Amino acid sequence: MTAYQIIFLDIDGTILRPDDTIQESTRHAVAQAKEKGIEVFLATGRPLHEIAEIGKELNISSFIGYNGAFAVHKGKTVLDKPMDRPVIEEYLQTAIEYNHQAVLYSSEQNLLTDKDAGKMKDFLAKFHLNKNALIKPEHFDQILGMTVLSLKEGEQHLYERNGIHLSQVNVDGMRDCYDVIRDTVNKGYALEVVMKELGIPREASIAFGDGMNDKEMLKYAGVGIAMGNSHPDLLEYADKKTTTVSDSGIFNGLKELGIVN
Repeated sequence: MTAYQIIFLDIDGTILRPDDTIQESTRHAVAQAKEKGIEVFLATGRPLHEIAEIGKELNISSFIGYNGAFAVHKGKTVLDKPMDRPVIEEYLQTAIEYNHQAVLYSSEQNLLTDKDAGKMKDFLAKFHLNKNALIKPEHFDQILGMTVLSLKEGEQHLYERNGIHLSQVNVDGMRDCYDVIRDTVNKGYALEVVMKELGIPREASIAFGDGMNDKEMLKYAGVGIAMGNSHPDLLEYADKKTTTVSDSGIFNGLKELGIVN
């Protein structure tokens, strides 16, 4: 019997290949892990209202979304941490001033600063974001996460505050887009909350990721595994490195740990 009780999987670049498909070996790996009684969570920067199909495809019903601000275990909410309204107001002002766009995520929809900007259209299409509306002040207290778009080199500092940093989106064509990550609310924090809720010790957990928004998660997990296609700076936070998302990275990582065959 495996000593591992829970697995956390990032989505983009970890289970989803560049063409937005899931490799058959990944499906087999998830199914084998679940057959052994291991809990499997998707842990993503994406909003949960946009990943139901991916969960369905893999028969996964537990999720961490919005880079760790919200978590659900089999339909039960175990974490809900919206961003502070003054931060939202300040960031939107900065985006306007520097001609950036922003996508803000509530539990129900994606709230946009501009529907018509070319980068916005590309971003929404790439991540299949469909439940979209323009942001209004009445939404400001509901924001769980945020991505800023169209940043030029050296502009990241405009959004960096005490307790907040930016994480580059690790997807081709989207590297001028950055997730806004709170130091105290991130995927690593969400892992801690989820495992406490489920009574699972830290050393019994495995996490896979490829982007810098996964660093806290890989660091917190008992075994943090970086994908072969990971951002180079992520590797220092991982215990192991597997093959790429297109070369059975999840399967090979779990095989090395004796979970799948």
